[in-house]
Amino acid sequence: MDTPTRSLRCLIAGCGDVGTRLGLALCAGGHEVFGLRRRPAELPGELIGIAADLATGRGLDGLPGGIDLLFVTVSAGMASGEDDYRRTYVDGPRHLCEAIATRPGPGPQRVVFTSSTSVYGQTDGSLVDEESPTEPVDFRGRVMLAAERQLAAGPWPAVVLRLGGIYGPGRTWLVDAVRTGRTGVSVDGRSGWTNRIHADDAARALLHVAMLPAPAPCYVAVDEEPARRDDVVRFLAERLGVEPPAVADDPLRTRGGDRRCSSARLRASGFRFRYPSYREGYAELLGG
Repeated sequence: MDTPTRSLRCLIAGCGDVGTRLGLALCAGGHEVFGLRRRPAELPGELIGIAADLATGRGLDGLPGGIDLLFVTVSAGMASGEDDYRRTYVDGPRHLCEAIATRPGPGPQRVVFTSSTSVYGQTDGSLVDEESPTEPVDFRGRVMLAAERQLAAGPWPAVVLRLGGIYGPGRTWLVDAVRTGRTGVSVDGRSGWTNRIHADDAARALLHVAMLPAPAPCYVAVDEEPARRDDVVRFLAERLGVEPPAVADDPLRTRGGDRRCSSARLRASGFRFRYPSYREGYAELLGG
């Protein structure tokens, strides 16, 4: 897509935390932004709320026409089962695209979808990027991969961002676990590799790839430094002034999540992280 010289009409479907951050950035750039979610009254006033349920398709008859940019930033939640995942990431986007196709205008110039690094199945700490095999080890990754392929086969150009674990304000579960000593994570140097991205950088990456003249079909969106979970736990314990937790089994290993993801392609496209590692992000989160 050419660098916009006019106000774009943007729709953010599944406009939660990251979607709202993205929407505010788009509004600041002079664009018109619609935020679709079940309870749009929770959105800031700058965004035009649309009440709809993607999983069932209810409310999608109220979509505006002439959408230039479509962002699909839906989230099923970590506790969701396979059926919930499929309704959220496969059925919901399908209902959305079918509804948009009935509206006036040519359809979006670009669709940007937030996927996950769960599409990878590597369990040996190896380095992975956009060209690495995608052989997910559980239903979350398999459903995400199906969602990616569905959008890629759709009627409009699509870009996928495979996000790592998102943290930031309101996403402090690991901080809270360290504070209370309940992380369930080894601190003896045996824990698996983890990959994360600050919520602000996730929103900024979405905006960045949406505005690129000729983006790649897929980008890994994680910060610049994969880190072992026990190193992050020690860092947080030191900043919080508490003792690191006792040695325990690392749940990442039991779930098969042990890989180092590379965001080199995203950075090569011109993106610069505000929080290049967990240190900068968590330090700000904890008050500098």
